Amino acid sequence: MKVAKSKIQELNEPKLEEQAHRYHFLGNELEKQGINVERIVRQLMDLQIAIPSWALGAGGTRFGRFRYGGEPGSLEQKIEDVALLHALTRAAGAVSLHIPWDIPEDAAAIQELAASLDITFDAVNSNTFQDPKGQNETYKFGSLCDTSEAVRAQAIAHNKEVIDIGEKLGSKSITVWLADGASFPGQNNFRQALQHTEDSLQEIYAHLPADWKMYIEYKPYEPSFYSTVIQDWGTSLMLANACGERAYTLVDLGHHLPNTNIEQIVATLMMKGKLGGFHFNDSKYGDDDLTVGSIKPYQLFLIFNELVYGMEHNESNNPPLAWMIDASHNIKDPLEDLIQSLEAIRIAYAKALLIDSRALKEAQENNDPVMAQEVLQAAFRTDVRPLVQEARRRSGGAILPLAAYRALHVRKQLIKERGSDVVATGL
Repeated sequence: MKVAKSKIQELNEPKLEEQAHRYHFLGNELEKQGINVERIVRQLMDLQIAIPSWALGAGGTRFGRFRYGGEPGSLEQKIEDVALLHALTRAAGAVSLHIPWDIPEDAAAIQELAASLDITFDAVNSNTFQDPKGQNETYKFGSLCDTSEAVRAQAIAHNKEVIDIGEKLGSKSITVWLADGASFPGQNNFRQALQHTEDSLQEIYAHLPADWKMYIEYKPYEPSFYSTVIQDWGTSLMLANACGERAYTLVDLGHHLPNTNIEQIVATLMMKGKLGGFHFNDSKYGDDDLTVGSIKPYQLFLIFNELVYGMEHNESNNPPLAWMIDASHNIKDPLEDLIQSLEAIRIAYAKALLIDSRALKEAQENNDPVMAQEVLQAAFRTDVRPLVQEARRRSGGAILPLAAYRALHVRKQLIKERGSDVVATGL
């Protein structure tokens, strides 16, 4: 299903006057504070978030999975769904492929399709946390960390293949997330497992094209519940340093123990020039993979505060970040959930751009926590939706993308085209 620009303009038409009024009212108030509103709108227009190919169908838990109907049954349909999201939001201009769930049979044809829909390819993602049918060795007890040289060699070869596929599509990076770990004390030799992982990552890194990056993800637990080899940002950073200057740490917001100060991790990695990117989601207890901003919107804002500061004070020459949503849509329409997440990310970014950095620095230098809180919360409490909507309107998107999605009866149309029983590939 494609959404014509004329249709979006038609849906926007009744809302233009109100949008202009709300935008100019907020803009005038912000200009009085010395804020360059036009600059913020341009920055919002530039922020693009990759959509992972696995997030376009129904998610699930270990208890079960519920279908929505109209799920994408092929890689081509997944790219079409990303294009639909991008048409409505103008914030989702890239897709991140998961291999082997979404191996293109004809890379050139897939790249051509994506280009025709204004979609590029973000980082490719390897998978050594499950055994594909017909695989010689099992990852039951690990992949890059495994005691078996044959298992490690198989996992290394898979990651190299993923890089080769990504290169054909125009991708410039690979994300490595490992389920490697132990469920019981004594199961693994910690040092040996870490050394095997480092050696394996170095071999994968050596296969990178000269203009590629490697992102190393971390997670404290799950699916192994006693230990995970790459359990925290420090281990990821250590491994990235061992690989080379084009290896970076990737932060997934759900991959932290409860109440972890993620914004401090972000600041530290950016200071060291080693923050590669983000996987956005939200959580209450663990890696819940909930809609971005649905549980902890203030934390998301504080994270963006550090991101904005890091991007504007980039003494360490941290590279441009890779942004991606990584969520599981267990009870929501996946496309609606993604629209909500894209909105939450841009809202948090816009609020962070409003922070009076000079006033905040002054409060920090004067050891004035009261004023520091006032500065931050003045920005957080500002309703920035008119700025986000203006950025979207100027880019050709829907002023209210979720309302447009429902007005167009997108899910109903997808069910009509694809059927109600189709299951998204990979999941």
